[in-house]
Amino acid sequence: MEKPASAAARILIADDDEDIRLSLALLLNAHGYQTIEAASPKEIAVRVNQDNPDLVLLDMNFSRDTTSGAEGLEQLAFLQQQQLPVILMTAWGSIELAVAGLKQGAGDFIEKPWDKHRLLQSIEQQLQLQKLKQKNSGFEQLLSGDGAEKQVWISQSEPMKALDALVEQVAKTDANILILGENGTGKSQLAQRIHKLSQRSGHAFIAVNMAAIPDNLFESELFGHQKGAFTDAKQSRVGRFELAGQGTLFLDEIGTLPLTLQPKLLRVLESGHYEVLGSSKTQTADVRLISATNADLEQQVADKAFRQDLLFRLNTLVLTLPPLRERIADIAPLAEHFIGHFSGRYQKKGLVLSACALETLKQHTWSGNVRELSHVMERAVLLAPDNSEITSSRLSLSGSKSTDFDVPLQPLEALEQQLIRKALAATNGHVAKAAPLLGLSRNAMYRRLEKFGIVYDA
Repeated sequence: MEKPASAAARILIADDDEDIRLSLALLLNAHGYQTIEAASPKEIAVRVNQDNPDLVLLDMNFSRDTTSGAEGLEQLAFLQQQQLPVILMTAWGSIELAVAGLKQGAGDFIEKPWDKHRLLQSIEQQLQLQKLKQKNSGFEQLLSGDGAEKQVWISQSEPMKALDALVEQVAKTDANILILGENGTGKSQLAQRIHKLSQRSGHAFIAVNMAAIPDNLFESELFGHQKGAFTDAKQSRVGRFELAGQGTLFLDEIGTLPLTLQPKLLRVLESGHYEVLGSSKTQTADVRLISATNADLEQQVADKAFRQDLLFRLNTLVLTLPPLRERIADIAPLAEHFIGHFSGRYQKKGLVLSACALETLKQHTWSGNVRELSHVMERAVLLAPDNSEITSSRLSLSGSKSTDFDVPLQPLEALEQQLIRKALAATNGHVAKAAPLLGLSRNAMYRRLEKFGIVYDA
């Protein structure tokens, strides 16, 4: 008989009859299972706490002079608290007893002497069901958390139209994608858009904030762990690679991954293989990987803070999200979207954006990008009475653009060139360091240098 997929599982045989325990151990060991034995109710608790079994074969009667099944039902209640799958066993067939056990949470009921094929089939079914429950629990954990604000995808500006055209080309491939962009530009929304346009759209989209994972839980979060794999591992956990299945795994803020942990991610990206903590069985990952960062990974590589071989695995294709100040044509539809969204949330009616307020939005620098615009519009909706106009004063942006020097009136392009030259002078011509001083991405900075013909150090 072929060994089942769950053959490495640990099974606790709880029975007061030594011959029964021996027979079951021989049968299960021959089929690849690990076995643990308990001869009394007291020993069951000890073995559960010490050995972390995956399933329990539980005798209904431990006292020689009883056939009531009360002992078994009492132990079943304890095992249910431990969230362990249980198959009941008894030499005294009783439909009433079976119904009582199943109602209390037992997975199945086996009568002695057992049919070995039925027993093995039942064990495998219960183990697979437990694995599915754990996976569903993982999804529930993800869904119960406070996710990022879902935003509509708007691309009316020329930079966004160009990005959209590129996205439609690369989404259908399985190539790894690295998304670059400032904070708040919508990198997670772009990752979801790529997933929806991909051939994996029928499967899960799983997002991980790499900056929020403690170093000691990195492997558990990404690859999962078995119950008892480490201190406080009270229950098994399904990792994000397994949760993603044949879908998309999105690693946000990848630039924050510590150098010491990067080889662990690199290995699964290179080979597709990983192990669940506490298990020696090698798993195979089949996900489409998308990562994102606002960091300069090439500079981090130069600073030896990021592995170059890992970067090569991540950036097969690179997409750069433009900041909001470079997509002015999108501000009006985005603002209207947020007004509608927050009006629904806060039960506001008849709110419209004034022409003056729209102009104020277009002139703002938006250091926080789309996320900042969302917060501004949420505040404006909250403060505005029903059936009113959202004016510039309600945007609360008047004090956000103060400067520490007087600027003479002059053409904007001339002022922009002055600021660029000043930033380059302050950084000794280092473009990658000058760009953040102006709130620009490195690519945006290079475009301006070429536009104005400004000479810089390569």
